Amino acid sequence: MWGTGHIAALVVAGALTVQGLCAPAARSHGRPTDPGPTTGTRSEVRAVPATADRRGAVLVVRDTRLFSVLGVTWDDPSAHLAGSVAVRTRSAGTGRWSGWRHLDGDDSQGEDTALRGGTDPVWTGPSGGAEVRIAAEGASVLPAGLRLDLVDPGPDAPATARPAPTAAHGAPNAELAPRPPITSRAGWGADESISPEPPGYLPDGKIKAVVVHHTAGSNDYTCAEAPAVIRGIYVYHVMQLGWKDIGYNFLVDRCGTLYEGRKGGVDRPVMGAHAYGFNTETTGVSVLGTYTDVTPSPAVLTAVARVAAWKLGQYGVNPAGTATLTAGDAGRNYFGSTWAKGARLSFPAIHGHRDGYNTQCPGHQLYAQLPTIRILAGG
Repeated sequence: MWGTGHIAALVVAGALTVQGLCAPAARSHGRPTDPGPTTGTRSEVRAVPATADRRGAVLVVRDTRLFSVLGVTWDDPSAHLAGSVAVRTRSAGTGRWSGWRHLDGDDSQGEDTALRGGTDPVWTGPSGGAEVRIAAEGASVLPAGLRLDLVDPGPDAPATARPAPTAAHGAPNAELAPRPPITSRAGWGADESISPEPPGYLPDGKIKAVVVHHTAGSNDYTCAEAPAVIRGIYVYHVMQLGWKDIGYNFLVDRCGTLYEGRKGGVDRPVMGAHAYGFNTETTGVSVLGTYTDVTPSPAVLTAVARVAAWKLGQYGVNPAGTATLTAGDAGRNYFGSTWAKGARLSFPAIHGHRDGYNTQCPGHQLYAQLPTIRILAGG
């Protein structure tokens, strides 16, 4: 794929293209051009030059500002990158290069406010250099405006779990499952100034199913680093892709700690941007890391089950049962099933992202544990 005659690596050593939290995409949404000192997050972007036939692209950046999260983005938010995206990074501590990581270029279409398309963001740990290799597959060409986005999530913030309330807002069946401890947005250090738009809620006011994801990032983070991982995803979704907030409703770290994702109230039916075509009837829970080959821990399975049982219990949905969802657009899933807009489809009440979209998410190993999660949630 990467023969010497196909594409030559371009080594960029010139002036940095630095994008703070005043990204052009963000300004078009009325977001502030100066985020202030709340989190210290900032980002840097580099154009990834493509070959003349737009079949491949390579970029090597040996010296950058410190970053811990990266992704590859492109101009058209409705375009998909059909091909392979591989990245590696140079550790800021040791100067050594990591192994290659593969990013999903067609994970989701995001939300209506998106101003750029992009891969999932990946946690790299503190890094000072990066290399990206992109190759189109089949007869496709790469989308225009390819860019490497590097995010520094800023200093850590203490994570504090909020106690479970005695009652949940708008939750007629909340007594069926107790609310688990959930670390608030303030607990993971969300800079609320970068996403001033108000939250949206499910049109019918009812969560019918839980969609399970993984963030497709590194599994090497420590649990103390989890808030920084979430801040990096948040900044990437909002400032790099132009979403109004982080896409997931809830996140879970490798130690089983639950975190509040999209704002609007964890006890309310907040509409996320996590399952294209099915956002209006579901809530999304994403586990930090990649679970294609790694088996999630019992703590992860328990945390996902607890939040799923609580959210579904609010609306009288059996977590071990099924849900009928109406497709908001035509689609295709990982298993090759297709449907038209408006189709009525049956899903498990707790299902994987791949069931409703053509993606590997939430990874083979986490997907294989969904029956266990349903049993735990039902019990």
